[in-house]
Amino acid sequence: MEIEMPWVEKYRPKRLVDVVGQKNIVERLQSYVNKRNVPNMLFSGSAGIGKTSSSIALAKELFGEPGFQQNFLELNASDERGIDVVRNTIKDFARTLAFNADFKIIFLDEADALTSDAQQALRRTMEKYTKTARFILSCNYSSRIIEPIQSRCVVFRFTPLQSEEIKGKLLEIAKTEKVDIEPKAVDAIIYVSQGDLRKAINILQGSAFMEKKVAEHTVYNVSSRARPEEIKKMIELCFKHKFKEARDLLDKLMFEYGMSGEDVILQLYRTAMDMTEEELPTKKKIELVDIIGEYNFRMVQGANERIQIEALLAQLMKFG
Repeated sequence: MEIEMPWVEKYRPKRLVDVVGQKNIVERLQSYVNKRNVPNMLFSGSAGIGKTSSSIALAKELFGEPGFQQNFLELNASDERGIDVVRNTIKDFARTLAFNADFKIIFLDEADALTSDAQQALRRTMEKYTKTARFILSCNYSSRIIEPIQSRCVVFRFTPLQSEEIKGKLLEIAKTEKVDIEPKAVDAIIYVSQGDLRKAINILQGSAFMEKKVAEHTVYNVSSRARPEEIKKMIELCFKHKFKEARDLLDKLMFEYGMSGEDVILQLYRTAMDMTEEELPTKKKIELVDIIGEYNFRMVQGANERIQIEALLAQLMKFG
């Protein structure tokens, strides 16, 4: 019996041309493949937008399937973040000759999790083994990579995917997997994923396992997110000084969808920013962002999330 793969892996791009979005970056990477030469590279950007997929697709096109297994080393720096992994694992792989190729590729995912000492050691390793190995570093925040490493790399800044790009891929997967999905459900997945294609595909798969026909409410239940209109209703209740009703709705959202306090705050922020000028004037939006930022900071610092969210609802009463 064949084991069903997660759709994220099943539909991972095998060639650069299959990578969704990032058109300019893909074109530049394709030119490296055509010239059979690759510089050290730094891929920067948020999660689920193609950094790892582009690296693997690049290596497969360069080396082919047999050579890929021999010449491509993938490490997650958040798991192995100390200086020993640079001195041992990376150095041992980099110093040996490539199989049927001019160089190997070492892909360091989440490189911004490397300690400062490890990054200093990596800098020297990148210089020493430049003839036999090329490095691709992937990170969420390039500012956490030391300047000497950045200067040794060509920097590629990946951007969140556009709604139409995510929609196209979701519909393609749904058609292949014979999933019946409502248009509103597709829009809900796009809303929840916020440009993260990996998250979008995972939500689609989770929703498809729940129901034969994927509906909007299924998407929000699977992703533990509230509908934008429910959050908007809670804000409007606060504007009308109906604290008890707003608090009851908050209870429903947190228990029904299993949302954390931070989830609620992030959705409050997004919904407030999407409100029209008539619903919430720009001047009041500015004040509201300041308040939301303050309560988000308190929760990150460890304050009781329930008390902080209710305090935030109390602050929203001022905008009525």
